[in-house]
Amino acid sequence: MKPSHKPKVVIIGAGFAGVEAAKKLGKHGVNVLLIDRHNYHTFIPMLYQVATAVLYPHQVIYPLRSLFRGFPTVNFLQANVNKVDFDHQIIYSADVAIDYDYLVIATGSQSQFLGVTGAPENSLPMRTLTDAIAIRNQVLSNFEKAAKVTDEKEIIRLLTFVIVGGGATGIELAGSLNELIHNAFKKDYPNLNSNLARVMLLQSGEQLFPSYPQKLGNYTEKYLRRQGVKVHLNSKVSKVTPEAVYLEDNTSIFADTVIWTAGVLAATPETNRSVKTAAKDKVIVEQTLQLCGHKNVYGVGDVSYVDTKEKFNGVAQEAIQQGKTAADNILRQMKGRSPEPFDYFNKGRLAIIGKHAGVGKIDKFAIKGFLAWFLWLEVHLLYLPGIRNRLGVLFNWLKYYFLGEGASRIIISTVNSEQ
Repeated sequence: MKPSHKPKVVIIGAGFAGVEAAKKLGKHGVNVLLIDRHNYHTFIPMLYQVATAVLYPHQVIYPLRSLFRGFPTVNFLQANVNKVDFDHQIIYSADVAIDYDYLVIATGSQSQFLGVTGAPENSLPMRTLTDAIAIRNQVLSNFEKAAKVTDEKEIIRLLTFVIVGGGATGIELAGSLNELIHNAFKKDYPNLNSNLARVMLLQSGEQLFPSYPQKLGNYTEKYLRRQGVKVHLNSKVSKVTPEAVYLEDNTSIFADTVIWTAGVLAATPETNRSVKTAAKDKVIVEQTLQLCGHKNVYGVGDVSYVDTKEKFNGVAQEAIQQGKTAADNILRQMKGRSPEPFDYFNKGRLAIIGKHAGVGKIDKFAIKGFLAWFLWLEVHLLYLPGIRNRLGVLFNWLKYYFLGEGASRIIISTVNSEQ
């Protein structure tokens, strides 16, 4: 390498891990190119509130060029990465080939349909802003259709919303959707019997929130049931059609809307050399987060698997800390020093299950109820990028808290909503 050459770091993916790595490297004046298919960063923990019309779509995204305006050595390229060539250290997109000295793969995850027949074609995933808007539009459209129908069975089918997956996303979505139906929609559709509407949560295992202590899963189940959510445990989906969801015990649920939150796969870019993978197609990385056999390539966030004592759950804090560690290790390599192992500091986990109700685990302490709910709001408002977004979200939350409704319930185009 020539002495005049300034090392170039390319980061693929502008999620929590990629953004954090770019910020850390940018603060040290490193030449960084951040690549993503969108020109905005999505605050994924709040997507379910877009899907249930608590927040507007633009309130959970932030322009990447604005985000890095104070980092002159960080550049952004909107592109789809087609392939990575490790041998020649080149990234190929449809329009351009990009060379790199160091590479950070932070491409996140995608929905996994677990081989269930008809699920990819007949259910709505919940991973991206476009997904959240599609769910929102589906829910609003079905209520508009139901308002014109007189047959009670058809109304029930239109207003039955089946959520597959009893993890954080499915639970938060179920609780928020149930509140939307029994609060705001009661005002919007006074002539429609909202008691015919059903939110059904299907969990294949015997407990909701399987990654939390069992008492929190039990609390969540009881709370949702009291609010009217139909919780079905030990209910594995075998098939999804345009008209119904079929379970392995031959039970059928007739519904027009099925939302899939049951599983994820790593969204790994195509490479010229095969890489070692673990469960969910995650790329196996060393303790330093370096890709096995490629000392100048790092895998961070949902796309990677690192064998540690700590069990990771795909939350934002894990991705943020991994992005920071990858950046620190690249800085060490540039100085001729050895990378250091990733040391995760678990700050705890929180989830909302309804108004005034949440669950969380901080260190060894399990919390529930109002405290967990309030902490979730505080933490996520703090981490949300952009003063305008924070103020807008705070206003919508206050409106939702006092009036039972947040964002306007308008069926919007997915194209316009992302601009």
